[in-house]
Amino acid sequence: MSITVIGAGLAGCEAAWQIAQAGIPVELYEMKPVKFTPAHHNPNFAELICSNSLKAERVESAAGLLKEEMRRLGSLLMQCADTCRVPAGGALAVDRDEFAEAVTHRIKSHPLIHIHTEEVTEIPMDGFTIVATGPLTSDALAARIDSLCGGGRLSFFDAAAPIVTAESLNRERVFAASRYGKGGDDAYLNCPMNRAEYEVFYDALLHADRAPIHDFDVADPKVYEGCMPVEVMAQRGADTLRFGPLKPVGLRDPQTGHRPWAVVQLRRENKDGTLYNLVGFQTNLKFPEQKRVFGLIPGLEHAEFTRFGVMHRNTFLNSPQVLNSDFSLRSHPNVFFAGQITGVEGYMESASSGIMAGINAVRRLAGKETLTLPEDTMIGALSRYAAQGGESDFQPMGANFGIMPPLDVLIKDKRDRYAAISERALRSLADYLSAQE
Repeated sequence: MSITVIGAGLAGCEAAWQIAQAGIPVELYEMKPVKFTPAHHNPNFAELICSNSLKAERVESAAGLLKEEMRRLGSLLMQCADTCRVPAGGALAVDRDEFAEAVTHRIKSHPLIHIHTEEVTEIPMDGFTIVATGPLTSDALAARIDSLCGGGRLSFFDAAAPIVTAESLNRERVFAASRYGKGGDDAYLNCPMNRAEYEVFYDALLHADRAPIHDFDVADPKVYEGCMPVEVMAQRGADTLRFGPLKPVGLRDPQTGHRPWAVVQLRRENKDGTLYNLVGFQTNLKFPEQKRVFGLIPGLEHAEFTRFGVMHRNTFLNSPQVLNSDFSLRSHPNVFFAGQITGVEGYMESASSGIMAGINAVRRLAGKETLTLPEDTMIGALSRYAAQGGESDFQPMGANFGIMPPLDVLIKDKRDRYAAISERALRSLADYLSAQE
């Protein structure tokens, strides 16, 4: 008997891989390239829509711990990411096109994964199914999910940052450096601003024209904090950006010898270093306005944009009302959900839920008890948050140490405390997996 996986994004690919590696045939459905969402452009699987960064790599960080746990569970995406990495300081960033190609090749090459290129509008209820259609689920399937979950669907709006060509940058103003010298000097380019330059940019940003939001009957869209458009963030105060994505700490302008008033960082988008992403510049400004306003940033005066920022709808379940911690649907236990649609936020968070949904679908097919990893692991904590957290006002959650239980001993130093939490998590994961063998 096979298991159906709907969606070949990050979570769907991880789910399909786990199932196939367990020796179970997979029927994998993906509507690209027959149909694209407004935010998708690459026909390959596992397309990274927003940033090309998979966040911090240090295992003592929440994001780094999550990735290490995924590695220990046999993550396909972590294998591919390690071969497609680009310099990004202390983060793990990838060449997004090469990454998508690598994942697609591995999935298509697996003898037990059968791929269907078509849009799915109904969820099969007579077998075992994983719905991993992502935050941009097509309208027809979203309506079916809404009906199946009894109205438990919510929507919010997400935004992506622009990408510019390296050759169009003004190298007389831009300098290469990572904050505090971490990760080498080729990871980021920096556009420094003095106070006057920042104030001109800030004023233009506040008054720039935004693009209309089409196809949604929402007068006041709810914007998720994790991908807050830069123009929305700017409305919170003149110094909000300077203490957020434009913070100058850990950097020194070689031309002045001083720390700038504000800094816009550019992160490599590909291995060749020909494209750069404006870090933290998710936006919904009209395209001509992006060129005008962002052109006020020193170093971007003549920047060539290969992709402008866009804003699009994201859909996620009110998971505490409809999902179990093993990512199965409470009303239909043979139907699992995975990815951002479950209310986990972030690339790797989504992928990790795909791993667990895949493992649990296989176990349920075999008549075994499904798994939820221990609460002191990052994946286990995220699983429990999806099933239990914030039921009255459920919001997407990324990996963080705040959702994990505290240590038994008090460790005042934050770095040491996080290291101890990570060490505990990996030890707990190893013990749990050994007990399942």
